[in-house]
Amino acid sequence: MTLDEFEKLVAEGFDRLPAWVRAKIKNVAILVEDEPSREDRELQGLEDDETLLGLYKGIPLLERGEMYGVGMTLPDTITLYQLPISEAAREDKLDVRDVVADTIWHEFAHHFGIDEHGVEKLEKDRHIGDFRA
Repeated sequence: MTLDEFEKLVAEGFDRLPAWVRAKIKNVAILVEDEPSREDRELQGLEDDETLLGLYKGIPLLERGEMYGVGMTLPDTITLYQLPISEAAREDKLDVRDVVADTIWHEFAHHFGIDEHGVEKLEKDRHIGDFRA
């Protein structure tokens, strides 16, 4: 899959978020990279056999104080990793567009201040009734 094709899936995945969620997203850039850097893998505590599909970096909405945005404020970032996402879709026999959309949902949950444990619980609940954004 080309980078352009993958970026279109990213745009589609973002559009699959509920409108009320998209309306609350503030100052976030979505990036695409082939794979996570060695530094990001180390910061996440990943072993060589573990993978990373996406990564949120920034100040979650719930932690932003009243001084947030005063002066120059760089955007938070959500980075999606094309090769691990494509590999995960292939291994799990899933449509890559669904893996992209689920990864976007997961990373934006972090933007809203939900920690990894909370996101995992929400993901289980989200798929019980086949609820997909």
